[in-house]
Amino acid sequence: MTTSIASQLELLQQEIAKSREKRANFEDNVRLIAVSKRQPIDKVEEAYQNGHREFGENFVQEGVEKIQKLGKSDIEWHMLGAIQSRKCKDIAAHFDWVQSVDRIKIINKLNQAREGMAPLNVCIQVNLFGEAQKAGVNEQVCFELAEAIQNSPNLTLRGIMALPPKQTEYPKQLQQFEKVTELYQQLAEQYPDIDTLSMGMSGDFEAAIAAGSTMIRIGTAIFGQRDA
Repeated sequence: MTTSIASQLELLQQEIAKSREKRANFEDNVRLIAVSKRQPIDKVEEAYQNGHREFGENFVQEGVEKIQKLGKSDIEWHMLGAIQSRKCKDIAAHFDWVQSVDRIKIINKLNQAREGMAPLNVCIQVNLFGEAQKAGVNEQVCFELAEAIQNSPNLTLRGIMALPPKQTEYPKQLQQFEKVTELYQQLAEQYPDIDTLSMGMSGDFEAAIAAGSTMIRIGTAIFGQRDA
C-alpha cells in the first residue's frame, strides 16, 4: 500500500509537471526541497525510502541532529533559516546548501569554516517588498553579496531565494514572483553560472514556477502538520 508521504510526493511531482508545461521554457527542471523542520525523523526517513533526496531545515541544531542520525551520504541538506554567526561552523560542516545568506559577515564565516571541503552552495536571500519582519536584502545589496560570495574560494554562488508576502490570488502571486525573477535575470547577466531561483511554497508554487522558479520548498503538503 502506498504511504501518505509517498502519495504526496508523487502528487507534487505531477503538479510541478503541470506548472512547468504552462511556462515557455518548461523543459527546465524544478527541484523539490522537502522542508522537514519540526518533523519527526521517521517521516524524513519515510520520504527518503520513497526516493526523495533533498531536504531543508530552518534550525541548525535540529538539522544537524537529523543529518547525523540518518547518516545518509546521498542526501543534499539545505539550510533555509536565519543564520547566527556562531552557527556558521556547524552549518559549513554539515549542510550542502545555504539559502538564507544576507550578510557579508556570514559569507566570511562560512567561507572560513568550509576550508578543506567541497565548496558550499549559496543562495542570497532577497526581500524586495520591504517586509521588516523578514530577513533578506534589496537589489543593491544582493549584488554586493554576490561579489563577496564569488570571491570566496570555499563558496559557490548558485542564485537567490525569496519569500514574498503571502497572497491568495494567483495574479498577485505571479506579479510578486516576476519581480524576483527580474532581479535573478539581472544577476545572471553578471554571473552567468548561477542556476537557482528558489521561490514557491505550498500555497503559491504554481505561480512561482510560472514566473521562472527552479526550486520550490514544500513542508506540510508532504509531511503533514508540524510538531509544536
